[in-house]
Amino acid sequence: MSVGTRGIIILAALVVIAAGIKAAQALMVPFLLSVFVATIASTPLLWLERHRVPKVFAIIVVISTLMAALLAVGALFTQSLGQFTELLPAYQQRLETLFQALLDWVVAQGLPRPADYTEVFDPGTALQLAGNTLRGLGGVLSNGFLILLTVIFVLAEASTIRPKLVAALQNPNRDLPHFERFATTLNRYMAIKASTSLLTGVLLGGFLAVIGVDFPFLWGLLAFFLNFVPAIGSIIAAVPPVLLALMQGDGGLGLALVTGIGFLAVNVLIGNFIEPRFLGAGLGLSALVVLLSIIFWGWMLGPVGMLLAVPLTVTLKIALDAGESTRRLGLLLGPARAAGQAQEEQTGAQSHEAV
Repeated sequence: MSVGTRGIIILAALVVIAAGIKAAQALMVPFLLSVFVATIASTPLLWLERHRVPKVFAIIVVISTLMAALLAVGALFTQSLGQFTELLPAYQQRLETLFQALLDWVVAQGLPRPADYTEVFDPGTALQLAGNTLRGLGGVLSNGFLILLTVIFVLAEASTIRPKLVAALQNPNRDLPHFERFATTLNRYMAIKASTSLLTGVLLGGFLAVIGVDFPFLWGLLAFFLNFVPAIGSIIAAVPPVLLALMQGDGGLGLALVTGIGFLAVNVLIGNFIEPRFLGAGLGLSALVVLLSIIFWGWMLGPVGMLLAVPLTVTLKIALDAGESTRRLGLLLGPARAAGQAQEEQTGAQSHEAV
């Protein structure tokens, strides 16, 4: 079989798989979230097992904690989202009024007034998009029982994966380290990313509550999820609360500036100092790959797909990095500095062998 024919077959298979995933979106979203939650929950589960807690009791503790957190978050989320949805038209009207005042000021300065600025920029779109995204998350939370049930089975099966791989692989001594490296790296990435995202959401939610921005819990939750999206996620998460601070009756430009500065400070602290220290450059993605993954998974799975886009793509990158023959493909997904470090390490290794 020629290389061209093989490429066409592989491309056709990928198209069929993508069409199947999109057709099964209602089923795939809860399943992917279950795997995502189970990967994060495996860290405390393994910690409990290392401290001689029986596996059944460890799973009960982890699931009970997840259930309590889900119920608490779901109750607060439902209440806040209902209030925000009810006030959304008033906020949009207020934003339209402020934008009209800005255009009047521009005309007063002698500049031409746009004929219909809404065709180019609708100032209420950001709040509407935030509302749609939050409603999408609310729809996911409604499947909480199915997600928790799937997480229980995934965690229960986690300890049996190694014996199954040993029995299934033709050469387990050669191939098993690749699977172990993949699982260890993925678990580490998810645990650290979830921890830093939780820290981001708590800090920003508390900050917004202190300065008096409406619905701080919603914006903290949105910051938590969007922190999984590098670079642009923090910008998107900051837009709705900044606009809301601008529109509040007791707010204005000063409160909006304080809100923006707070978001900038927290994201710079976590994104530039804390996360790189623990994750390193090797697990990063290039900006183009991040953008394409958000577009692709958003089209495939909707708003939740946009939030899971980067974790899914990082999972693919970790899988490629785990194999010797596919490591170069993993480098293509990463940032330039990671490729440069890999090249320096390879050059150093070759120099050491030459010596």
